[in-house]
Amino acid sequence: MAAPIKFGVGQSVLRKEDDALIRGKGRYTDDYAPQAALRCLMLRSPHAHAKYTIDVSRARGLPGVALILTADDVKDLGNLPCLFNLETDPFTGPPYPILAKDEVRHVGDAVAFVVAETIDQARDAIEAIDVKWSPLPAVTGVVNAVKKGAPQVWPDKAGNVLFDVSIGDKAATEAAFAKAHAVAEISIVNPRVVASFLETRAAVCEYDSKRDHLTLTVGSQGSHRLRDILCQNVLNIPTDKMRVICPDVGGGFGTKLFPYREYALMAVAARKLKKAVKWAADRSEHFLGDAQGRDNVTTAKMALAEDGKFLAMDCDLMGDMGAYLSTFGPYIPHGGAGMLPGLYDIQAFHCRVRTIFTHSVPVDAYRGAGRPEAAYVIERLVDACARKLDTTPDAIRRKNFIPPKALPYKTATGKVYDSGDFAAHLKRAMEIGEWKEFAKRAKAAKKEGLIRGIGLASYVEICGVMGEETANVRLDPSGDVTVLIGTQSSGQGHQTAYAQIVAEQFGLPPERVHIRQGDTEEIATGLGTGGSASIPTGGVCVQRAAGDLGKKLKEFAAQALEASAGDLEITDGMIRIAGTDRSISFADLAKRPGADPSKLNGSATFASADGTYPNGTHLAEVEIDPATGIIKIVNYVIVDDFGKTLNPLLLAGQVHGGAMQGIGQALMEQVVYGAGDGQLITATFMDYALPRAADGPAFVFETANVPCKTNPLGVKGAGEAGAIGSCPAVVNAIVDALWREYKIDHIDMPATPERVWIAINEHHRRHSL
Repeated sequence: MAAPIKFGVGQSVLRKEDDALIRGKGRYTDDYAPQAALRCLMLRSPHAHAKYTIDVSRARGLPGVALILTADDVKDLGNLPCLFNLETDPFTGPPYPILAKDEVRHVGDAVAFVVAETIDQARDAIEAIDVKWSPLPAVTGVVNAVKKGAPQVWPDKAGNVLFDVSIGDKAATEAAFAKAHAVAEISIVNPRVVASFLETRAAVCEYDSKRDHLTLTVGSQGSHRLRDILCQNVLNIPTDKMRVICPDVGGGFGTKLFPYREYALMAVAARKLKKAVKWAADRSEHFLGDAQGRDNVTTAKMALAEDGKFLAMDCDLMGDMGAYLSTFGPYIPHGGAGMLPGLYDIQAFHCRVRTIFTHSVPVDAYRGAGRPEAAYVIERLVDACARKLDTTPDAIRRKNFIPPKALPYKTATGKVYDSGDFAAHLKRAMEIGEWKEFAKRAKAAKKEGLIRGIGLASYVEICGVMGEETANVRLDPSGDVTVLIGTQSSGQGHQTAYAQIVAEQFGLPPERVHIRQGDTEEIATGLGTGGSASIPTGGVCVQRAAGDLGKKLKEFAAQALEASAGDLEITDGMIRIAGTDRSISFADLAKRPGADPSKLNGSATFASADGTYPNGTHLAEVEIDPATGIIKIVNYVIVDDFGKTLNPLLLAGQVHGGAMQGIGQALMEQVVYGAGDGQLITATFMDYALPRAADGPAFVFETANVPCKTNPLGVKGAGEAGAIGSCPAVVNAIVDALWREYKIDHIDMPATPERVWIAINEHHRRHSL
């Protein structure tokens, strides 16, 4: 059957979910307000490191206070788990308690949980809790934390190191460096950032005493994983004793995937009080209590042959874990290191990876989860290689790209790239960006007292490896189709994307396809959403489940139409005998006698062991005012290979949003802790800068897709790609401008006007001596 042109796969179908959202009819967690729900607040440490004693007796007696929990009250609960370990060098992480006992290890560490009739009464109780603090020395930043004599975060983790391991072949790498014509080297900081989603975390927990059953309504990236961790690891109850419901979710970016302390404490409170309890973070609490992102310090070297070929790459990477190990925390730098070779044919590779404890908020996955960090390292290093050999950044990339004829290609870190044409998207981005005409634009800018730079970043990432996902597709009595799946949209457009996949097979318009997610009682299993896996994994499930349903519907309809199932076709929500006008509608078929669930339901399970490897090129052109250091992005081009495009509008939105997050990190975003006291200096949006629309460019976005050979749909995943290519493209452009004008070859993110101005003025000072 021909694909329905109007709303099938590949078409720019408008998002189904947006009508309700723009009319204020979205249903977010904080909109859910059971009658007489009690309100909750967390008491958090004002110190980065301190011993403490606590007395809540006066606060417990205040009006409206229903319950106050301290560490002694929840000593039977399990700790928040870290779900990652090293196969070759297993480590034992420190406890991540639901409430800290006797000692706190970061500003915002949780020491008490208050439940009261109103939020104001809860605030009064927080103020009345008597805590005696004995501050201790604190350390922030991995460079400081590994210094001899630095304050210890955990007594049994000498030097504040969780693990110190190597990836790759150290001997082969050293041998290649020994015979190198030249060596390029960089030392760079990937700053810590806050995942600034629109909707702060919130939850409502209800308890049914007759069934001894909890219902947690929460804005999360996945209901099943959250339920399983809370029940099995923390609350020590069977999973069938908790239902988790995720309504509309206003952004996630990885940070809403994890279990947090509040959810377990709310479950305890709801059971003790036999009442519903509600909690919502304010924005400052989000800065103090939610996992943060990035925060790596890396030194990277490339051994170069005389003709510019890359011989070997050697890295030293330190990743900041914060004070505790969040759910996937140690995986981010370690897993990300596997992508450090990028798109290049590098035969010898070695990386030392250290994960370091500091007195700061825990760090975990943030949009891209290790891959943006890796792309930033390799793409900054490739530009350094070009400067070292006095060649152009595009020429050295073309020289070292893995050629299409070498695919599938196994990297020195064991990743197998199945498909792509890397030089092609580089070439196309340069054409759109009018690379050859840049010198004229730079000359014109200089006449205006401005300097211009142009930068490239050709990235690759791995995604779609979250694990096994299952979709169920059923025919409803109305003749509509409902999809039940364990992924979770937090703004990506699942309602539309999955409907298009179903439309492809049944010819139903998207409004007749209904997507159900985020309810552990309605949906048996699910991975949630992360790692750009929803379409590469969930999409395959939906396609196959729809196919399974279609086969069953044909078999059932064959009886009604007195024909062979092989002679039937499905189109426009009808099943007809091919070449005739004899047909039966989905609605009539669903009402026929014998239309039991076995005939009206299709299901499929899929997991990708190989993953998919989206790749592409970002090109950024910037203009800098040397008098002020202000940077303006004047041109931005993205050419991506996503294998196959499901919906161009959804795809462009994902790429634009991700690129803006990367631009924010490149130019202005950075979490800052006080060097001596560990205080979180950037604890509000008054201090932590986010990009606004005016800070972004008018993106030019194209795809140069090469179908993925390891994915049944041919797709490669796209949700994180924008955030991966943007940081190095923008910073390379800034360094290009500074190098052309002043021979300044380095600046760290965020490249704020102040940093740029200081770099330029230090150059002037040195050359005036």
